[in-house]
Amino acid sequence: MSDTLTPVLTDNWDTERAWTLASYEERGGYAALDKAFAMAPDDVINAVKESGLRGRGGAGFPTGMKWGFIPQDNPKPKYLVVNADESEPGTCKDIPLMMASPHTLVEGVIVSSYAIRANTAFIYVRGEVLHVIRRLQRAVQEAYLAGHLGKNIHGSGYDLDLIVHAGAGAYICGEETALLEGLEGRRGQPRLRPPFPAVAGLYASPTVINNVESIASVPSIIVNGPSWFAGMGTEKSNGYGIFSLSGHVSTPGQYEAPLGITLRELIDLAGGMREGHELKFWTPGGSSTPLLTPEHLDVPLDFESVGAAGSMLGTRALQLFDETTCVVRAVLRWTEFYKHESCGKCTPCREGTWWLVQTLAKLEKGEGSEADLDLLLDQCDNILGRSFCALGDGATSPISSSIQHFRDEYLAHLTHGGCPFDPAASTAFSPVGAEA
Repeated sequence: MSDTLTPVLTDNWDTERAWTLASYEERGGYAALDKAFAMAPDDVINAVKESGLRGRGGAGFPTGMKWGFIPQDNPKPKYLVVNADESEPGTCKDIPLMMASPHTLVEGVIVSSYAIRANTAFIYVRGEVLHVIRRLQRAVQEAYLAGHLGKNIHGSGYDLDLIVHAGAGAYICGEETALLEGLEGRRGQPRLRPPFPAVAGLYASPTVINNVESIASVPSIIVNGPSWFAGMGTEKSNGYGIFSLSGHVSTPGQYEAPLGITLRELIDLAGGMREGHELKFWTPGGSSTPLLTPEHLDVPLDFESVGAAGSMLGTRALQLFDETTCVVRAVLRWTEFYKHESCGKCTPCREGTWWLVQTLAKLEKGEGSEADLDLLLDQCDNILGRSFCALGDGATSPISSSIQHFRDEYLAHLTHGGCPFDPAASTAFSPVGAEA
C-alpha cells in the first residue's frame, strides 16, 4: 500500500477560481478525453476494471464490472446517471468536490459515457443545494462552448448531451432505483429488482448509475494508467478517496488519501481531537454504518478491514464524538432522520422506524426499563433484511452497534432518570468567550 497522501481529486481546490474551465484546463483538465477517444470503448472499460476502482457511493461495487453489465446488443439508448443526491448525515464529500472543481466530474462523465456508449448523461443533484446546481450548470455550459460536450466532441465522432437535474429533496433518492423514479418525474420510491438498471433502468433502457466520486476518479485513471491507480490503497481496495472528518476534531474537513489509511493518522492530520477531550465513538461511513470505538483507531480504512471490524466503510463520512456526547441522544437524532425520510413503501421501514423512535425517545428520557433494550434489538431484527431497500437496514445499524458498545450508558439513563449528559458540553464550537 502507498502511505503517501496523494491529492488527485482535491489537487486543484486551492487554485484561484478552481471551478472555472480556464483554471481547470491550466492544470491539464480534459486531457483524458483525447486519450480515451483514441481507445475503443471496451478498452476504457477494461482500464477501469484493471485499476480496481470500486464504487465510492458506499457499496464498493467494482465500477468497471458494473459498466460491463450493459448489454450492448440492446437497441435502446444507453444512459449514464451520476448520483449526486448526497444527503446522509455526516456525508459531505461530493458537494465540496462539485463546488470546488465541477469540471473534474464533467470530464469523468464524458469519458464514462463514451465507455458505455451513452449519448445522454444526467447528473442528479439534491435540490436543496442550489449553489451547487448553479455551479454545475455553468460548468456544463462552459464545456459545451469549448467543444467538450455536444456533437462530434474533439472531432472523435462521439456525441454526448449532459443534463443537470435537480431532485426534490428526498433522501431515499440516494437509492439508485428511487433516483430513477425521481428522474422520470415520479415519487421517489425504490423499484423491485430484477430487472436491474443495467438491463432496464432510466426509461426502461440500459443504465449505469455511479456516485460523483466514482465518475470523477475516471479521468486520472485514463491519464495515468490503471496500474498507477492500483498502486495506491490496499490489495482489494485500490486507489484514493476523500475522507470527510466532522464533529469533535480540531480541523474538520476533507482529507484525500489512499484507502487503508487509519483514523488515527487522519486525526493527526486534522490536528487531533478538540483540546482537552478524547474520542468516544465514531462512524466510518456515515450515520447508516455501525458505530466504532477508540479500539478501532488503527483499523485500515478499506472495505475489507472495516467490514471485519463489524462496520462498513460506506462513504467515508467519519463523524467523531468525544466523551461529552450522549450516544443515546446521537442515535435518537439519526433515527428521527430515518423515520422522517422513509418513503413509506414497505411496512418494516415505515412502521419500524416510527417504533424505533418511540422506544429510543423513552429511553433517552430515562423512562421504561432494561427490557426496552431487548425490545429495541427485536425491532431492529424485524427491520434488518426485511425492508424493501437499504434505508431500513441503515436505520438499525447505529442502534444495534451502540447497544453493543454502550449498553451501560443506556442503563445509566434509567438509573439517572434522564440523560446524564449536558447537551451544551458536546457543542463542537463553543460561543466566543466561553470555555470548551
